[in-house]
Amino acid sequence: MFGGIEAGGTKFVCVVGDGPEEILERKRIDTTDPSTTLAACLEFFAGHEPIRALGIASFGPLELRRSHPDYGRVTTTPKPGWSGADLVGPFVERLGVPVAVDTDVNGAALAEVRWGAAMGLRNAVYVTVGTGVGGGAVIDGTPVAGLVHPEMGHVSISRLPGDDFDGVCPFHGDCFEGMASGPAIEARWGRPAEEVEDTQRLVEIEAATIAAGLRQIVYVLAPERIVLGGGVSKLAGLHDRVNIELVGQMSKYAVMAAHQSGFVVPPGLGDDAGVAGALALAAAAL
Repeated sequence: MFGGIEAGGTKFVCVVGDGPEEILERKRIDTTDPSTTLAACLEFFAGHEPIRALGIASFGPLELRRSHPDYGRVTTTPKPGWSGADLVGPFVERLGVPVAVDTDVNGAALAEVRWGAAMGLRNAVYVTVGTGVGGGAVIDGTPVAGLVHPEMGHVSISRLPGDDFDGVCPFHGDCFEGMASGPAIEARWGRPAEEVEDTQRLVEIEAATIAAGLRQIVYVLAPERIVLGGGVSKLAGLHDRVNIELVGQMSKYAVMAAHQSGFVVPPGLGDDAGVAGALALAAAAL
């Protein structure tokens, strides 16, 4: 059995299992300060039969260079108290097993390739559109990271004709996240997505905006499939509309990707993509 942690800004989900269909136990732990939250996670794993390895799919930013002295730590984050928090050290010391850490979206991408909507593919991207926008990439079966991990939510995108919305990203204004996230919808419409009455127009604008962000990702990474998740992605008809918009925006360029049926798809693992990603990272660590 492996251990997995989906580490989020509001909750940590700890699981023991061997994959998304074989999760033996899970526990939700509210995200408070690092010492309290990680101690509760350690207590969960200490109460089980020994696990062989642990994977952590976490919010970021993270230091992922194994040669760096701060490997496994959260870097500069707006989450109070979490900048510099060590996500790996306490588990290595207490559990004595291999521990791997990556971003939550890289973990989800790995899980979707291994068990979900991108199963059998070597190159795929997972993009989540919710409170923020983030993306993880698996290239030749391996999650991508370099100097830092990918920040797909902050790529620049083309505005729709006549759109004068400023965007909500505090760093870039009208980047992918600033224009397509849940807070962007609320700022644009004056209410959350679930309360917008003109759902058809909402889906049209959101799909075109998301397609503008995905177009940049397709041109740079040439994935075989894009898995689109997150709360905003649950808008009825959004995936079909995004596929149509993406084809149109690419203007017959790189048709090998955009014209494939089902190129942008919902997660095959649903809301379990994160914890499944953590288990996949544990297997890789072993």
